[in-house]
Amino acid sequence: MAGLSGGLFGTVATYLPGRRLTGVSVNDRAVEIAIVATMERPLTETADEVRRAVTDLAGERRVNVRIDDIVEGP
Repeated sequence: MAGLSGGLFGTVATYLPGRRLTGVSVNDRAVEIAIVATMERPLTETADEVRRAVTDLAGERRVNVRIDDIVEGP
């Protein structure tokens, strides 16, 4: 994974006291993570790894990972 993405118009974000976390959006039902991936390995593996890393923190919420862009190299 190369990084997080804010999505179209920067709509994927969480507002925290004094700052904004771009690329992660949380509500009562789901956690949405928007990423920029590389082609170093299959995209499904990258998305699954991100999902596994967040699942324990999400509680009962569904974890959705979407790939917004793909870049070359790390």
